[in-house]
Amino acid sequence: MPMICLSDFEAYAKKYLPKTTWEYFAAGADECCTRDDNLLAYKRIRFRPRMLRDMSVMDTGTMLLGTKISFPVGIAPTGFHQLAWPEGEKSTARAAETMNTCYITSTYSTCTVEEIAAAAPNGFRWFQLYIHRNRTLSEELVRRVEALGFQGLVLTTDLPYTGKRRDDIRNNFQLPPHLKVKNFEGAFEEESGSEYGLPPNSIDPSISWNDIYWLQSLTRLPIIIKGILTKEDADLAVRHGVQGIIVSNHGGRQLDGGPATIDALIEIVDAVQDSVEVYLDGGIRTGSDVLKALALGAKCVFIGRPALWGLTYKGEEGLQEVLQILHDEFRLSMALAGCHNVSEIGRHLVQFSKL
Repeated sequence: MPMICLSDFEAYAKKYLPKTTWEYFAAGADECCTRDDNLLAYKRIRFRPRMLRDMSVMDTGTMLLGTKISFPVGIAPTGFHQLAWPEGEKSTARAAETMNTCYITSTYSTCTVEEIAAAAPNGFRWFQLYIHRNRTLSEELVRRVEALGFQGLVLTTDLPYTGKRRDDIRNNFQLPPHLKVKNFEGAFEEESGSEYGLPPNSIDPSISWNDIYWLQSLTRLPIIIKGILTKEDADLAVRHGVQGIIVSNHGGRQLDGGPATIDALIEIVDAVQDSVEVYLDGGIRTGSDVLKALALGAKCVFIGRPALWGLTYKGEEGLQEVLQILHDEFRLSMALAGCHNVSEIGRHLVQFSKL
């Protein structure tokens, strides 16, 4: 049976992954209201398509902080790709390189940043950073990724503490013994009761806006902050000199009851007024979702769980299929809505359903 949409990959992953692994990937916080609303919110948005526009020539390409990518869908940072496929993040990096798009590598990868860079030497990569209580570890990691040619630093802002993910607690989810958080291998003494592969409470809950300045003192890489959901924080981000914002609620895995990311997007885009690039993750499942996000002001979107489903299906090849389906659906949605290129996509293209 051919895989024709992202829900086919989801169904495959749910069937073939171990139950605890599937529930780790699928988990949201508490009652999963925000996780689910990330998807449902797109159903409330309708298009206002334009006709007779001569759609014989089209271009899906766009720019991220000056780098050209083939279409405005990248890969969001998610941990532990070897749970989905033996080659893990190396396969992810190769798929992103082949599809000429951006891959945000997680701090919590099961391959080292050196292995990931070597697997796709010409790939376009940013690095997602958690700041740990042991600041030296974070400093060393920033310097490693800059030396390896990563082109951006993505600071996750929404995790001073880990959200309450009920399935993970019920399952006592732990990384299998053969998998490690490879970027920190040997940095911590073995402890019982580890939290997602590291000692409990290793992430620094004291991080604040002042840490943007600290990161700027460590690196010349552009800094993108991930987890912003309000215009107030978007304004603070601009004032602290970041180059990009990812509107994100961590896939609904942190504060349950927060807004769907597509619903939070408009006030953030309006607040920053083109002073920084704004991106979005959460809930992207079709090419028309991508078009809706761009219409409301996102420069690019990033996929999390669907990338893991693609890896589960056929590794690098499966992830390429996921990306290709999104590319083809996005191009078709653009054509049917009357947009020749991404610069023609704007708020005039959508309306909110009154249902």
